[in-house]
Amino acid sequence: MLNIEEIKEIIPHRYPFLLIDKICDMEIGKSAHSIKCVTANEPFFQGHFPEHNVMPGVLLVEAIAQTGAVSILSMEENKGKIAFFSSIKNAKFRREVRPGDKLDIFVEISKMRRNFGVGLGKVLCDGEICVEAEVSFFIEQ
Repeated sequence: MLNIEEIKEIIPHRYPFLLIDKICDMEIGKSAHSIKCVTANEPFFQGHFPEHNVMPGVLLVEAIAQTGAVSILSMEENKGKIAFFSSIKNAKFRREVRPGDKLDIFVEISKMRRNFGVGLGKVLCDGEICVEAEVSFFIEQ
């Protein structure tokens, strides 16, 4: 549904911190599904870990946040704004993410009040849950 260039028009993240490649499906302000294809060339693999590459869990949570941000910042009243974390709750890391993995990232916006909201996210690889987290955010006014 949205390619990388269209994503960059909505959220401010850029390489090496843009952690989603494509939006496959989105209901503006309510949910989004993105994809990330993890390659051996990711800069974080240089130090995490050179002999056993694993994508850092905190970056998987960031990918959840970026996916949700595309949905929220696509709303007419939020265009051109930036969303920021306010909290991360109940993060569970269940499976390593390695080079060659294709990630499906799903976010449902469960609450939205003025410029504050909550998203429930999960990252899957080959149908297995890698990460689940609840992310709270606020949108600059």
